Amino acid sequence: MSNEPAEDSATTASPALPVDSNPEYIKVRNFSFNYTPEVRVLKNISMDIPENQVTAFIGPSGCGKTTLLRNFNRMNDLIPGISHEGTIHVNGREIFDPKLEVIALRKRVRMIFQKPNPFPKSIYENVVYSLRIAGKNNKSLLDEIVETSLRGAALWDEVKDRLHESALGLSGGQTQRLSIAHAIANMPEVLLMDEPCSALDPIATAKVEELIAELKSKFTVIIVTHNMQQATRVSDRTAYFYLGEMIEMDDTEEIFRNPKHSRTEKYITGRFG
Repeated sequence: MSNEPAEDSATTASPALPVDSNPEYIKVRNFSFNYTPEVRVLKNISMDIPENQVTAFIGPSGCGKTTLLRNFNRMNDLIPGISHEGTIHVNGREIFDPKLEVIALRKRVRMIFQKPNPFPKSIYENVVYSLRIAGKNNKSLLDEIVETSLRGAALWDEVKDRLHESALGLSGGQTQRLSIAHAIANMPEVLLMDEPCSALDPIATAKVEELIAELKSKFTVIIVTHNMQQATRVSDRTAYFYLGEMIEMDDTEEIFRNPKHSRTEKYITGRFG
């Protein structure tokens, strides 16, 4: 979609990241992040995120959960003056390794934004936009990718007869699913979702949540949400953040049934935040 970083439009293919046999697909170790030398927004975060599961980040506004999400594909690199300490490994590779191509990372770790903003193009062209920029113009290949991606985003049956109509005519829920189709057209490994349902009505939210449950069979999914009921419905694991620290992380059922930390309990019971 049009609010992605320019690096998404790379024209060269990059080799796949090396496979890590450890099921903890993303490893964060002692990670701190500053927007300026005086503004530290993440403090000594360590966590493991399993492959092919949905991991939810919850916590009050300004606690650092979206900042951490944006670090997984280095979107924060676009902000001047930032700095970090510690490491993040995705599929066995340190993402801040100077030898790592950021473009390759962003192809494999894709962001779905809070407010999707489709290009003023057809539904078809929105799905294949990045592929065309990368020089892929074989019609039969693109047709196959469009159908596969829209089916994967649970949108095919709703738009298959109007693929060449403007994407601007879609509803909010359809537009969000189109953004997911656009992301998975590039065959990523990780999907980052920043409040993907916050602007949707309950019916559209239910469709996107059903889709998230299906996507984890093929992708590792991380979702930032303020909706704790949503976290319980869609996620396998949940991490609670407060003032830049990760207070607690566990299986979602355990976090909501038996939180280990009093701050977590106060937040999920509505006594704080």
